[in-house]
Formats: sequence, structure tokens, C-alpha cells
Amino acid sequence: MRTQQKNKGQVCEAGEQLSSMGKTWGDHETMTSRRKFLAGTGLLVLGAALKIKGAPATDHASSPVIDIHQHADYNGRSVESLLHHQRAMGVTASIVLPVGRQALALPPGSAAKGGRPIAGDNDACYRIAKEYPKTFYAGASELDFPDAAPEIEKYLKLGAVVIGELKAKVECDSAEMQQVYQLAQSYDVPVLMHWQHGEFNLGLERFHKMLEKYPRVNFIGHAQTWWANIDNENKDQTEMYPKGKVFAGGLTDRLLSDYPNMYGDLSSNSGLNALTRDEEHIRQFLTRHQDKLMFGSDCADTDGSIDACLGAKIIASVRRLSATKKIERKVLYENAKKLFRIG
Repeated sequence: MRTQQKNKGQVCEAGEQLSSMGKTWGDHETMTSRRKFLAGTGLLVLGAALKIKGAPATDHASSPVIDIHQHADYNGRSVESLLHHQRAMGVTASIVLPVGRQALALPPGSAAKGGRPIAGDNDACYRIAKEYPKTFYAGASELDFPDAAPEIEKYLKLGAVVIGELKAKVECDSAEMQQVYQLAQSYDVPVLMHWQHGEFNLGLERFHKMLEKYPRVNFIGHAQTWWANIDNENKDQTEMYPKGKVFAGGLTDRLLSDYPNMYGDLSSNSGLNALTRDEEHIRQFLTRHQDKLMFGSDCADTDGSIDACLGAKIIASVRRLSATKKIERKVLYENAKKLFRIG
């Protein structure tokens, strides 16, 4: 896999690169006080700061945005910085996805090939969602298979709205993964999966069998292998960010077309690459799958402006490439609102 350059400390593809933590954390009492102040004032100070930075004004009432793929404590980013980041993009509600204990046990800078983020676990996501209701919603995940299901269920009982992101080196149709799918069915929540050839969620070519076996479970595809396979001519599965012309009818395209319970998460470098590598194709792709695609950012910067932020670039691309305003609103807001029952 090629190494990507950092952009102002940005860490993409849910931790493909990791910078050292290098952050000074305030004591809990100080952090709590600051959070309450920000929440109580409606983030007026933040709004003024964004104007100074020249961020475009956003009418949240008429153009709300839901971000289905964020992380708490991402690379040491504070809650205040995350709030700043999301509002700079015009995001009105965000789903924060946890990292399992296996990933948290890795020393900073020593992630396994393919990368895992230094980011919050289930408890961190639950706490931020509880502290900022209707602004943040929690996901539930675990990387320690075969014992993932009990940990995930614990947080589903506490109100997690999605299982994910699932990012372990496990066959997608294994008995262990099917326990997770059964949990999703029981709790009526979607499952968000990071597809990366040879590394995470193995066997995309067989996944249609799971879609057929669990028709009441809504699955969301994300990451490199998922987006590389929009192309019917994608022959090299080890190429994570293919460039050039896209030939419609790839595996991802077919799964979205053929299965009502399959959705796509446009987050991270892989999503942006899919949006920008062949604009003629993606305009048709967005139209064809307008009811199946959702915006996610999955970036760790603190800025949120289009000059520095991956998520802002994805939003701008969706707005520019959508054939109609109706399609844009579905992708940026309505599809997520309906699927997660939030917003």
C-alpha cells in the first residue's frame, strides 16, 4: 500500500497513518466545565471563530448534514475541537464510531499494516453521545473475535445506533461475524464495515450470501476495497486507490443495485477517490444510487475548512457532482436520517 502524506495533521482512512499523540490533556474538571460552557452558549464563540476563519455560512435549518463516520478522541483531538470541526463543515449530527480494545493496545505509531486509529473506544463514544445528545450518536464495535458480540451488545443496550465500524481480519461470512449480524437484526441497527483486501473484512466477493441470509439487516460498505470495486475493470485487489476511468457494473455497483439492504459510506480518502477519479461516471453513480449513499468524513484534523479537511472536500464534491439538489440532500442528510432514525 502506498503511503499517503499528511495534510495539516490529517489522518485518513480511519488511521491509515498515525501521528504521535503529542497532545496535552486538561484535568477532567476543567474539560467538563469547558464542555458545559460551550453547550450552554450554543457555541456562539465557535460561530464567531468560524466567520473569522472565512468558513462559508451554512443555513443549518434548510441544509442540515449528517456525518455517519467520525471518531471520538481521534489522534488526541479534544471534544471542543471535534465540535469546531463538525460545525465548520456544516454538520448538524454526527455518529462517532469506536475502536476496539485490540487497537487501543497498540503503542502509538506502531499500527498494523493497513492502519488503525488512535481513537476512542465504546465507552468514549457513549460518553460523548450522552453529553451532547442529538449532536453526537454512538456506534458500538469490537475487534477481539470470537468474543466481540457481548461487548457490542452491552453498548447496543445503552443506545448505540450502529454496529461499527467493524475492522478486524475476519472472514465476512464466518460464524463469529454472523453472530454480529444476528445482533444487528435483533436490535434493528445497521452494520458499518471497513473493507480492505487482505486486511479487514475478508471475502467481499462472497458477501452477497450474507445480504441474502440477513435481508432485515442493513449493511454499509466503507473503505478502500469497497470503493475500488465500483469499477468493473478493477483487476488488482491490492490497489487501494485506483485512478482513471471507471467502467460501471463493478462488484460494489452490483451490490448496491441488487440488494435493498446494502448502502455506501462516502467517507475518507477512498470515498473521495471514488468521487473524483472519473466525474462522468460518478454523476451517473450518484443518480443511480441516490437512495443508498451517505456522507461520512472519517478525518482527524481540527480545522474543518475545505482547504484542510477531507470531510469538507467530500461534501463539496457531492454538492458539485449531484445532478439535482434533491440527490444532494439525500446523500448529505435524508438517507442517514431515515436509516439511523436521527437528525
